[in-house]
Amino acid sequence: MSDVVDQILAQWRRERPDVDVWPMGVVGRITRLSRLLDRELKEFFAGHGLERWEFDVLATLRRSGPPYELTAGALNRAAMVTSGAVTNRIDRLAARGLVERLPDEEDRRSVRVRLTDQGRAMVDEIVGPHVANEVRLLAGLAPEERERLTGLLRGLLESLGDTSADEDTSERHASR
Repeated sequence: MSDVVDQILAQWRRERPDVDVWPMGVVGRITRLSRLLDRELKEFFAGHGLERWEFDVLATLRRSGPPYELTAGALNRAAMVTSGAVTNRIDRLAARGLVERLPDEEDRRSVRVRLTDQGRAMVDEIVGPHVANEVRLLAGLAPEERERLTGLLRGLLESLGDTSADEDTSERHASR
């Protein structure tokens, strides 16, 4: 069975047989998969009245544990976006009543972002269906294939310098 990426690779091999284009097969498929998954997740969250990034922020706060709060800096690192983008995201979620800003009692220069009861209820309502949707998206893989793919992707991410998010969530515990 071949896919569009196989066709692209065949064209390159025909046109430039002197170039080993195997990396295009991996990167091309990851890129195409990312686009497809983004589209599916965007559609899912839209059905729940959320943007994907909104769920990401709310879920990051929810899984941080009580009191479901992090500094804006920790959210920034978790989201891997600019500080201005995180500020904008927090503003939008606060306007919807899903998060609130609180002064950091230990560092007056810092602001903590806390999940409101409404935000927590929203995450708790959506997380189950979200996981079920992801199960649907991965249904084409057998359990052993999922495990193998998970390990391969983890290794690739680590080789490219992806860092652990442990420091983001441990920050809250260290400051309390």
